[in-house]
Amino acid sequence: MQPSLASAMTKAASKQTYYTIRFLVDRERRDDAYLAYAYFRWVDDILDGETPSDLVVGDARRRWFVDRQRSLLERCLRGDAPLHANLHEGMLVDLVRRAGPADEALTAYLRKMMRVMDFDVRRQGQLVSQAQLDEYTGWLATAVTEAMHHFIGNGTDAPRDETRYLAVTGAHIVHMLRDTYADVRTGYFNVPREVLEAASIGPADVHADAYRSWVADRLKLARTCFEGGRDYFARVAEPRHRLAGLAYMARFEWLIETLEREGYRLRPRYDERRSLGIGLRMGWQAISGMVRPGGHEASPVGASHRG
Repeated sequence: MQPSLASAMTKAASKQTYYTIRFLVDRERRDDAYLAYAYFRWVDDILDGETPSDLVVGDARRRWFVDRQRSLLERCLRGDAPLHANLHEGMLVDLVRRAGPADEALTAYLRKMMRVMDFDVRRQGQLVSQAQLDEYTGWLATAVTEAMHHFIGNGTDAPRDETRYLAVTGAHIVHMLRDTYADVRTGYFNVPREVLEAASIGPADVHADAYRSWVADRLKLARTCFEGGRDYFARVAEPRHRLAGLAYMARFEWLIETLEREGYRLRPRYDERRSLGIGLRMGWQAISGMVRPGGHEASPVGASHRG
């Protein structure tokens, strides 16, 4: 029941994620990947008020809800059987039970992603520092990267060095810039307190010179992260993992050029990311990146795809 529910929820929320899991994730871990995505999608939607729930009404209840989920996760990782998990919480219970709590990559993913959820709850309506935002990005980058290693090419060679989390770090930097308008409306401020206070501006003053200068610095950092990320994926042994990572970066790299061309002025929507032209460009970037440095082509994705 839980894997079928998770698969349906994933497909409804993100067809891109659904098909990425279907075609790139290790065959024996597909159901687990759907469980992982659907569970955190449900938690995030509850906290954002996008999914009606009797569990969450008001800020205090939101904090109670995320504390409940953190407690549930720790009990699952200890091997305790939870007494009162609901249908959606059962996806987390099932995931840990199926995978086992000893998998370090899965455990890192679950704990770091839960910290991301907790931070979002507690920062809503509050200005936060650059150090806090950097830590937040670090949790997210660790979670997503370790999830990819757990679900795609688990057990194959991959470097563990300073480049490991750079791709997702760069993606999250650009993601936060892209969602600035929507986040400000709901009380999430992705620009650090120090920048606002130094320029005497507010979090919605996105066209102020100081804000645009900060955006330029963030995009420069994201570019550096993507360069390191490409170097990292070139050294990952599993071609499906490389393709998934390069495709993930391609979803955000085009936006860097758009923001640079528009003078670092953020806007409410970037609907062109759904256009055929951008889609083809993202696909080409991912596929062309499968050529290793030195001119050696990587194996076709399907060659080692187990299923």
